[in-house]
Amino acid sequence: MIPNKPRYATRLNAFKRKGDTVAQMIAAAAQVGGLDAADLNFPDHFDHHAPAELSRILSDHGMALNGLAMRYYTDPGFRLGAFSHPDPSVRRAAIDLTKRGIDALAAMGGRLMTLWLGQDGFDYSFQADYARMWDDSISAIAEVADHNPAIDIAVEYKPNEPRAHVVMPDMATTLLALAQVARPNTGVTLDFCHMLFAQEMPARAAMLAGRHSRILGVHLNDGYGKRDDGLIAGSVHPVQTVELFVALDRLAYDGVIYFDTFPDHGGTDPVGEARANIAATDRLRAIARDLAGNADLAAAQARQDAAAATRIVMTALYGA
Repeated sequence: MIPNKPRYATRLNAFKRKGDTVAQMIAAAAQVGGLDAADLNFPDHFDHHAPAELSRILSDHGMALNGLAMRYYTDPGFRLGAFSHPDPSVRRAAIDLTKRGIDALAAMGGRLMTLWLGQDGFDYSFQADYARMWDDSISAIAEVADHNPAIDIAVEYKPNEPRAHVVMPDMATTLLALAQVARPNTGVTLDFCHMLFAQEMPARAAMLAGRHSRILGVHLNDGYGKRDDGLIAGSVHPVQTVELFVALDRLAYDGVIYFDTFPDHGGTDPVGEARANIAATDRLRAIARDLAGNADLAAAQARQDAAAATRIVMTALYGA
């Protein structure tokens, strides 16, 4: 197997200081070294810059556009949902906003639009018509996917937050939804913290996505499984992170690794944190490449020998 070396991207808002423009955030991210791609949020990152100008700014700093991510939460009108809002006019506004985002993405030469639908859900029993909420969400995703078939539409699921329950909280539900959407330009974005939050094994979730859909993005971070902590990659779950990388290697994933971490929450230096993300990921990815071809590990897994498998993985991580 030829090892993949994906590009690294970052959450730009990690570098944001009060009053900063997107151009200033990109310039700050460029100080890290090793970050060669970026995701931009739509519409908020486009408030002061046109798509052509953002393309130039990225290029001037040696960075490529990975894709855009829709952000509906900045508009209080979407608090009850974007694609699943009970008011048809609000749903239409969300769909039309997404189409404008797709047009901006295409104008910049990008191909990946990520949908995080955290506001699409409910908080109380009897609050929502579940069937209608599901149908409206499926219809909306299909419509935005059809808007430009050359653009990939990735669903980034999360169990809750800000809503108590969301329409697509886990891998199985997301795959069921995408099967009903039935568009070839759709797929899944894996977020490590979200998978932990959903009580999933990240490598197993990746396997399911690879079998039943497409992995269009990987958001790397870490946490304690109770919320979206956004900690440095591998800082809490190094074994599960390595196992995810093994799964991605076996699936021949060669896309961008996006560091969705939150140094701004605790006042951590974002440049230092980004460099720590890169160093940890380079090391854990190298270990995963070796383990992916380890015959003894494959044999241990074949007989479900947890003790033997654990010894092999711990030796690879920490030495004999």
